[in-house]
Order: sequence, then C-alpha cells, then structure tokens
Amino acid sequence: MRTTITLLTLVCGIYIATAQPIDRQAVVTRNNPTLNATDDAGIDTLNALTVGNGGFACTVDITGLQTLPEAYRNGMPVTTMSDWGWHSFPNPENYRAEEALQVFDFGRGHEELYANQFNEGRKKAAADYLRANPHRVNLGALGLDLRAEDLRDASQTLNLWTGVIQSQFTNQHSTFNTQRSTFNIQTVCHPERDMIAAHITANQPVTLVLRFPYPTGKHSDDASDWDAANDMLHHTTLVENHGSEALFRHQIDDFVYDVRLSWESKGAVNITPADASLHTFHIAFSANDVKLTCEYISDTQRPATGTALSFDEVREASARHWQRYWKQGGIVDFSHCLDPRAKELERRVVLSQYLMAVNDAGDTPPQETGLTYNSWFGKFHLEMTWWHLAQFALWGHPELLDRPLSWYHAAAPKARDIAKRQGFDGLRWMKMTDPSAKEAPSKVGSFLIWQQPHLIYLAELLYRSIPSQRTGETNEKYGMRNLERERLLQEYGSLVDETAEMMASFVTFDKAHNRYPLQGCIPAQETLRAAETVNPPFELSYWHFGLQLAQQWRERRGLPKKKQWDDIIRHLSPLAEKDGLYLAAESAPQTYSDIRFTSDHPAVLGAVGILPQSPLVKVQVMRQTFDWIWDRWNWDKTWGWDYPMVAMCAARMGEPQKAVDALLMDKRTNTYLTCGHNYQDQRLRVYLPGNGGLLTAIAMMCAGWDGTTTHNPGFPADGNWDVRWEGLLPLP
Repeated sequence: MRTTITLLTLVCGIYIATAQPIDRQAVVTRNNPTLNATDDAGIDTLNALTVGNGGFACTVDITGLQTLPEAYRNGMPVTTMSDWGWHSFPNPENYRAEEALQVFDFGRGHEELYANQFNEGRKKAAADYLRANPHRVNLGALGLDLRAEDLRDASQTLNLWTGVIQSQFTNQHSTFNTQRSTFNIQTVCHPERDMIAAHITANQPVTLVLRFPYPTGKHSDDASDWDAANDMLHHTTLVENHGSEALFRHQIDDFVYDVRLSWESKGAVNITPADASLHTFHIAFSANDVKLTCEYISDTQRPATGTALSFDEVREASARHWQRYWKQGGIVDFSHCLDPRAKELERRVVLSQYLMAVNDAGDTPPQETGLTYNSWFGKFHLEMTWWHLAQFALWGHPELLDRPLSWYHAAAPKARDIAKRQGFDGLRWMKMTDPSAKEAPSKVGSFLIWQQPHLIYLAELLYRSIPSQRTGETNEKYGMRNLERERLLQEYGSLVDETAEMMASFVTFDKAHNRYPLQGCIPAQETLRAAETVNPPFELSYWHFGLQLAQQWRERRGLPKKKQWDDIIRHLSPLAEKDGLYLAAESAPQTYSDIRFTSDHPAVLGAVGILPQSPLVKVQVMRQTFDWIWDRWNWDKTWGWDYPMVAMCAARMGEPQKAVDALLMDKRTNTYLTCGHNYQDQRLRVYLPGNGGLLTAIAMMCAGWDGTTTHNPGFPADGNWDVRWEGLLPLP
C-alpha cells in the first residue's frame, strides 16, 4: 500500500510553451506499445508489459497474466515485486557487518573503515552473504493453466491512458486436437493498493494457476526457484476458501505475507494444490467469464488492507489515476517535427514516463531494474537516484520525487555511522543498500562519492518545483505555496546540512598548492581506482555546486552561511587538463592514450550538463573535450545514462544538433525495446537510469536551464525540430 505524500498538487503548475494546448491523450495513446506472437514468429520473451503503482508492479507475459514465467526468465522476466517484499537467507555462520570492514589510509590524516569485498576465507564469505542479503522477492505468479507451445495468434496492447493491458490469443489444446479456444484478458493494477485485477473471457472454462517461488539469492534474475521443496520454513497455506474469496499465506523462512484472491463468476470454483510441493494451486472455474482481483499483503499491512475490491472498481481507479498523471504533468509533442527520428524519440519519451511512474515512485529509492526483476540482488544504488528521480520534479510530478526521497530520513542513522567510522562529519550516503539502509560491501561501490550531493540536488529540485506567485493569483494560493516551501525546508534542511558537512570534511587543505583536493575515491567513471585517483572533474564540480546549494538552504532557513564551506568553494582544486583537454582525473595524465580512461562513463562531460557552468570549468577546454569524446570515445563500453548526459553537455555547450544525435545514437546500450525499456546487455535487459536520464535531458532541452532565454535551447533551430511542450521545468 502506497504511503500518501502531501506535497501540494499546485506545485505542478503548467507552463504552456505552445500557441494551442497539446492533445495529451493523442500524444500518449499513439505510443501505446503493442506486442504480437503469430504462429511463425513465436513469443518475443524480451518484451513484456507491466502494470503497477510505483511501489508494486506486476509484469505479465503475452497471455496478459503470468502463465509462462520459465519461458521469460532469460528475457523480460514476468514477476510480482514490491518495495516491502524482502527476504534474507538464514545466517547460521553468524556473519556480521564488521567482518567485511577493511582499513584504508587515503592521506586525510586518519584511517578509514570501508565495507569491502575479499578474495578468500571467512571475510569473503561474510561479504558475499551481506551483499546477497536481504534480497527482493518475487511474490508470486498468477497465470492460466496453458502451455507456451499451444498459444496462437497472440496480440497485446497497453493502453497508457488508462493503465490497462488488453490481450487476445487462441489456445490449441494439443497437437492431436485442432479445436482452438479464444481468450480475451484485461489486466490492471490498483494505484494505491498492491492489487492486480483481471477480466478473463474465453469459450472454455477458466483455470488459473497461482505459484509461489523460493528466492534464488542470485545477482541478476527473476528471484524464482520454482522447484524448492516444501518444509517447515518454506510453505504455503490456503488459510480461507469461501464463496468468492480465498486467502493464501506464504512463508519463506521468517518472511510471511498473504495473497487474497477475490472473484466474480457463475458456477463452482475448485481450489486444489497442484502437486506435493504445496506451492502451486489450481483455481478451476466452471465459468468462462471471470473477473478477479489478487492482492498481495505484507505482514505489517495485514490489519489495514480494507475490503476486497471488484475488477471494475480497480479498472476505474486505474483510469482516474493515469489520466490525472498524464493531464497534470509535463508532456512533449513531437508530431510537428520534420526530422524522421522524431517519432521514435517521442515513443521513447512517453514510454519512459509510464515506466518511471510504474517502477520508480515507491517508498524507497528504486533499483536499476525497478520492480521488473532483480539486479544486484534487488538492492538499490544511491548514485543512481538522480537519474531515476530528478525527472519527476522536472516533469511536474514532484510528489513522486518526495515519496522515495523521504526514505533518506530513515537511512540517516546508518549514514551517520558510516561517516563516523570513516572519520568524517555528517552523513556519508552509502552506494548499494536496501530499505534497512545497511551498506552492502563492495570493492567499487563503497568508494564512490558522487551519490553524496544527490540529496542536496534533489531537495533543491523539489523546492524549485513550487512556482513563484502568478499574475492574478489569490493570496490564499500564494500562501499555500509558501507553507509548502517551509515544509520542505524543515523536512530536508537538516539532511542537506549534514550531507554538506560530510562533503566539507572529506577534503583536506593542501597548503603547498593552496587548494582542497578530492582524493581517495572512485569517481563515476568506475575504471579509475580509489588509491590512485586525485581530483576527478565531475566530482570536483559537484562538490562546488552541492556546497553552494547547501549554503543557499541555510540562508533560506534563516541560518548563517558556514565560513569553512565558502573557503572550500573558493579553493577547490581546478579541473586538470593536458593539451587543451580535461583529464579523467589529475592523477591520469594518460587519459587520452589509455583505453581504460576512455571507456565506461565519459563522466567529465557531466561537469557541464548535469551541473551548471561553474568557475572551475573553462568553456573552451570543455568544448574541445566534448569534441574529442564525441569522435573517439569507446562507445561500445558505455551505459544507458551516458547518452542523455552527453546530450545535456552538448545543449549547454551550444551544440543542439549533437544533443539530439546523442539521444538517438545507434549503440546497444542506447536501445529502447518495444515495451520501452532501455536495454543494456543480456544481464541488464532493463536499465531505468537510461529512461530517467532521457526524460531529464528532454526537459532540459525544452525548458532550458537557469539563464536561458531561447525557446527549446537543446533542439536545433533549423525548422526540423518544432517540439511543443507543456509543464516542464528547467534545470539549474
């Protein structure tokens, strides 16, 4: 069940940049994704459609339910996942977090303890256990009692305007029986409750299969061991079965939750275990027209779930929710553009808007594969929060940023402990974590620092999403917005302060060079090593920007600026350059001759793009660096958010044509599937930071950034990109 966020809807004010309002429904529905599976083509298991509410989601196969989970597990897994569904394997060896700590000395005058990975012995076993536990759970699969080889002529469409998946197919019962049955299924998710609803019609009686897996604990998969045996610590119980409702209770070690199935149909219903494992149940209806809801209920939510709802009630709630989402937020219309690529760019944008709302708007920061399947054991990465969440504020949905950002309050005690054990002040935000905010050991992640200023940046975007007083507006509405600003300052002010305190204590003054260097870290370009890296350019620029914002927040709260922060801002190390190009780090003079430094993220471009121009950056040197990277970077070793990062840098550098070209660059990691997901490789078939980055770049290219005055500054002014938009906000 979603937590209610009180951020006022008035903060989503619409600025119309077109002469006539955009037909929002037309923009959205012309990009409805459609999947087909004919007798010849077979099932495209790399594409599957999802319904969800931001903190709970259900991905379905071509049948509109979860009939074929094994067939899809190496494509787009069909799962049911939530923010609350987490499990840990038993820990009989009593592995403790302290066993994964290692001492490092990065020259800051004190030893620092990091949660690291090890190569052998008990320390390795402890780190491996802590990385894999807890892990996100696939809560179950509700499907039809059908076989993949019997499906024919399948067609499926997601109506983005209402959130309903419409599926049609025929089922040929066997190779010896030419009779075919026709199925029509509508699938939808409730916008606030963790509930899936379906309406199934067929010309044969309907039989459903409800399955409960045991977790695998693997790094990247559908989290489903369908063959796990029933025992004392893994069992499923049919708790209630009466009339039109049944309640199942699934226990996985000490993790327990319920599934409530309710239905409307004529005739008898028979529920039986499918086999001795007791983790699979057949629900056989004598009717061929069935409406049902399936609600997943956590142990803590059980007393407050409310009564069961009907399919029609869920479908109506979904339609209201999605129409409000599309009408109140930002929209971009590419239909007037002459460039033939505009249609594809619009498709990516609209589908990304849907996918981010389905996967990334829960009570905790999202994992990189959202609620579709597990990557990094289902845990989320705080250095990715900006890529996931910044777009919500820019696209007129700040309440969807406020919701997961609020998790930082619960995480603050753990972040404070990390800073203290490493000898820093304030809060050090971890990289890889889970709802409990425990830090996962990592040979890379524990040394990253670019997640540190994200909290400040995202809080600033929330604050900026509240517009100033408008012409003709009542004092009452203006006063409401002032109250909302005050709430944000009170809620996030101390977090901003403590985040900046860690940033200030992370740098030590270098008297010999009259500067504050950044060292002892792995930058966003993860091919660099912590022990060697000094002054990575993006992180230096982010420290400058983050500390400046933190000072502004102090002034807004009526507090004096901190002199030490101002001193750091004035004396941060300059960005290192060689031969007129910015280096990957001051410690990497071989940047442009060693492929290690021209692979992975071209993070130097984030110093102007993600961030505004700062005194640390020389514009001409950045232009020359951009040109070198554009022509010679190892683009086959990049990630999905690199392309929007490059586009944002190009826009700020006055290269709008390259901004567009970057977003549409023909590279594997810039692939957007029919269902809208940003494909990376066989391991990461879903990569939501790419989708979120695309939306952030488009908002910036349309609405601009602080100081821009031209219309659509990120698009070429050649007449081919007549982009029309409403409801977008600029970046700083």
